[in-house]
Amino acid sequence: MPNKPNAVKALKQSKKRATLNRMRKNAFKNSAKETKKAEKIEDALKLAQKTQKALDKAAKKGVIKKKTAARKLSRLMKSINKKKVEKK
Repeated sequence: MPNKPNAVKALKQSKKRATLNRMRKNAFKNSAKETKKAEKIEDALKLAQKTQKALDKAAKKGVIKKKTAARKLSRLMKSINKKKVEKK
């Protein structure tokens, strides 16, 4: 347990930040899972936009790195496009 007031405040801040970071990370993970599970390609593309938004927010806030977000989105779109080719 922290003894000094600034240490108490720092502990509160770190807990709050950890919670927000966890929420942002879960947002794009769950969104990506929904996108992959989508039956129709149109639905998958709409959900991919939602996933992209969540990834960009996470990257902007520093939860994940910018290039990590780009890589995850790239792989997601690659899998959607693969489904598109298989359906034809």
